[in-house]
Amino acid sequence: MGTEILRASMRRENRPHIRILAVSKYLHTMLRIADPERSRVFYEVLGMEFRRKLPIVRDGELEATNYFFGFPGQEEELELTFNHDGRSYELGTAYGHIAVGVDDLDATLLLLREQGIEPEREPYRVREGGSRLAFVKDPDQYRVELIERE
Repeated sequence: MGTEILRASMRRENRPHIRILAVSKYLHTMLRIADPERSRVFYEVLGMEFRRKLPIVRDGELEATNYFFGFPGQEEELELTFNHDGRSYELGTAYGHIAVGVDDLDATLLLLREQGIEPEREPYRVREGGSRLAFVKDPDQYRVELIERE
C-alpha cells in the first residue's frame, strides 16, 4: 500500500477540498525585532531555549540575522529576525497574538515585571472553570497570551 499524499474530498458546499497528508509539517513563525538581546531575555523567561543564530548575507553584506527559539521537547520554532539596515516596522492590524502555556502564571509575570513588562490587565479566566490567562507585550509590542496549565 503506497503513501497517500493528497486526499480530495467534497465539502458541504460541493467544493473540492485538498489536504496534503504525511508531507506537511508546521516549522516556525517569524517576527521582526529591534533588539535581539531584549527579545532573547523575554522569550527565555517564557521557557524557550535559544537554538541557533543564522546570518543572512546578500551580495557580501550582512542583511539580517535570524534567531531561532523553541520549547524543550518541541521541534516547532519561533524565528526572530533582526534587519541590519535600520528599518522600522509596524505591526499592522492583522496580527493577533501568540499563545504560550506556562506552569505558573504568577511566577512568569513576576519575572517579566523584573524586565519592566506588565500584563495588559491582571490574570483572569475567560469562563468559569477555565484556565487563568494574561496578555503581555514582548519588547517589540507583539502580544503574547500566557495561559496557565493546570
